[in-house]
Amino acid sequence: MRAVLMILPLLIFVAITFYIGWNVRAWLKALHIYRWPLLYWVLLYAISFGYFIGKMHPLLTPLSVLGSYWLFVMQYGILLCIIANVLVKFTPLTTKMVGTGAVSIFAILFMIGTYYAYSPVTRSLEIEIDKPGEDMRVVMASDFHLGVLSNKGHLENFVEMSNEAKPDLVLLAGDLVDDSPMRFINTGMGEVLSQLTSTYGVYGVPGNHEYYGGEIPLFIETMKDAGVEILMDDTVLVADKFYVTGREDLTNKERVELTELVPENRDLPWIVLDHTPQDLQTPAELAVDFHVSGHTHKGQLWPNHLITQRIFELDYGHAVKESMHALVSSGYGFWGPPMRTGSRAELWIIDVKFNGQ
Repeated sequence: MRAVLMILPLLIFVAITFYIGWNVRAWLKALHIYRWPLLYWVLLYAISFGYFIGKMHPLLTPLSVLGSYWLFVMQYGILLCIIANVLVKFTPLTTKMVGTGAVSIFAILFMIGTYYAYSPVTRSLEIEIDKPGEDMRVVMASDFHLGVLSNKGHLENFVEMSNEAKPDLVLLAGDLVDDSPMRFINTGMGEVLSQLTSTYGVYGVPGNHEYYGGEIPLFIETMKDAGVEILMDDTVLVADKFYVTGREDLTNKERVELTELVPENRDLPWIVLDHTPQDLQTPAELAVDFHVSGHTHKGQLWPNHLITQRIFELDYGHAVKESMHALVSSGYGFWGPPMRTGSRAELWIIDVKFNGQ
């Protein structure tokens, strides 16, 4: 059974690649430009598996880039191919006409997706907490996936946008690097991240991708050098004004329960960072004041948000659960293809008002 569960996704992946390739082949034949069948199929499968092949060695990184784009091709290629097949079979439209139309639509989606991924916006939110404290501004972002495609320039834009907001606190809710932190290190992204400014500091947590990279100690040290304190099931008192708790990701099955991280002084505000918004009930029952997460990407590519909405109680945006404010970001970066059609790269600016006496 385990072997079947491993092989079945592979067979589905191969079949989808073949289906898209067969349809593109038909369109190229209609245009009379289809040549070298063997080379065509070899290149097609090399690209489709490129994301995985490229992870094997740094010299194969270009294949990983092509493979990332292929994931976008798969997302919309299969939908467009199905529609094209129906049109060719049941209407007078020719393969040449339908294929050209499908490729044009794909090109438009490609451009829109690239623009939404690389043109981040700021989202504004104002929340009120019924505890004593000094009003403050928080910048929160998640899911940078810094590496090859979510690159140094993209990070520079974030630092500039965050600093312009003049935050008192910066929260980075996981998946800061795309698996391994080595490209973050080798391209000098730490120097960029260290330029973040805030009154009370920059705090972050690991996400699932830091665990996939298997280099957690190096990740923590790298972030420390960049001025980011990574909290690993830790609760810290910041400036004697509020508590920040950072949880390890769900990927770590041995992470401690939130009940073991409750602050000593419950009169002070309590902020919790947890990369995956899997459980909002527990922090709400423990009277967390502000809970921030990422992970969902809001599906990243339309219509994947329909899936994330079913999986998570809150897959995006702000909600109030009992007395707790919860915020889930769609992320500043992206995973896989550098595209967003169901969401947009973003950072949140949260103005926190304290009403307690």
